[in-house]
Amino acid sequence: MEYVTNVIDGDTFETSSGHPRVRLANVNTPERGAPGYAAAKNALTRLVLNKYVTIQTNAHDVYGRRVAHVWVGSTHVNAIMKQYSR
Repeated sequence: MEYVTNVIDGDTFETSSGHPRVRLANVNTPERGAPGYAAAKNALTRLVLNKYVTIQTNAHDVYGRRVAHVWVGSTHVNAIMKQYSR
């Protein structure tokens, strides 16, 4: 498990582990300045910030981020955040 220290946007966050940022697999929320950005970022913040998460890394993207499925307890974060995808 890893502790979430920062939420970048609605589909990316950082942990205290020192590993690369985590990008939620199969979730693509609006970018900064686009409609829906704030709602998505706020939702992910409520779900993961200052919590321990389980991360199942599937790949790394071109930016070096871990592309992963994430859980807080038994809650699948990707499934919840999918509703904010564009």
